[in-house]
Amino acid sequence: MAKIILEKGREQRILPGHPWVYRTEIARIAGTARPGDIVEVEDWRGKFVGKGFFNSSSMIAVRLLTQKDEEINADFWRQRIEQAWKYRQTVLSEANTDSFRVIFGEADFLPGLIVDKFASCLAVQTLALGIDRVKNLLAEILDEIIKPEAIYERNDAPVRELEGLELRRGFLKGKLEPPLVIISENGLQICVNIAEGQKTGYFLDQRENRAAIRPLVKGARVLDCFCHTGGFSLHAAKYQAREVIGLDISEEAIKMAEHNARLNGLENVCTFKTANVFDALRELDKSKEKFDAVILDPPAFVKSRKALEGAVRGYKEINLRALRILTPGGFLVTCSCSYHMPEELFIKTVISASQDVRRRIRIIERRGQPPDHPWLAGYDESKYLKCLIIQAL
Repeated sequence: MAKIILEKGREQRILPGHPWVYRTEIARIAGTARPGDIVEVEDWRGKFVGKGFFNSSSMIAVRLLTQKDEEINADFWRQRIEQAWKYRQTVLSEANTDSFRVIFGEADFLPGLIVDKFASCLAVQTLALGIDRVKNLLAEILDEIIKPEAIYERNDAPVRELEGLELRRGFLKGKLEPPLVIISENGLQICVNIAEGQKTGYFLDQRENRAAIRPLVKGARVLDCFCHTGGFSLHAAKYQAREVIGLDISEEAIKMAEHNARLNGLENVCTFKTANVFDALRELDKSKEKFDAVILDPPAFVKSRKALEGAVRGYKEINLRALRILTPGGFLVTCSCSYHMPEELFIKTVISASQDVRRRIRIIERRGQPPDHPWLAGYDESKYLKCLIIQAL
């Protein structure tokens, strides 16, 4: 097994729990390390740091699997998956859903692996070269432990190209034609397209935040921006909003949102429109429309640190417009799923927007991701979702 020797002092970031070794942190390589190989990592003094997958073509040169000197074999993978499954059975025992994230990559000590459970089906992503090499073995173990009807590979994420991997989709087990699954979430039935929907088909990480709007929307006129397939909209309608308007730029997402409304008998409350949300908010403001609650759940505006300045402007713009169309005492639910947008900066941006429109606001709740998306200490990249519930006075 080849050894990766770190530059002096570089282990100080890794030892507390960060699972990545960057290419620039490597002093030298002892032995032959081919892309996808498992390698040992040592500090500059020759002290063992851990074992992980190596990839010379990625900026993340090593993704650590363990900080113990243990063998990486089928039993290792089985134990890791069993631990992840047992954890979900524990923390979600009272959850009102049949769908959740089974494996959250590095936070479950399985770097680059994402597994989402949608009712009786699994959607799998292997986003790094090393984990992609053992994809079929992992699928076999998932099949044995969870016994899904089907396992679908959603490896069409562009991040795979940074690892030198091709983009691909298809069933690893079973088949659904069409690839649609009906899931249950907080008493709603939601249709998920595991082949075409964003990410793995549906944003499971907002499950608890969608339920949290219940006391805010009864009898309210609600605007759901970036509604995707209707998650927040459907919850608002179920929780007795008098009118819900959902906006999204994707025609396919809007069609699915309309289907989901009909599936739950909420089509008379929900109206969905294909629109650029930035333009739509300006038009609603211009026409002096008012809403009792506005939900902002945009896609990640910040893909890298370099994009942060522009993203701050984007977040400020949509929050400013949302605050302008809120009735006095109305509620704003505003989210960011960008790791590169720190929570304190996100809050500062929303406050700045409120000051520009001269609206006093009260921050009622600071929410985040649910327990099936745990934040691993030492690996801040696993803490990404921010959700603020605000009252505009």
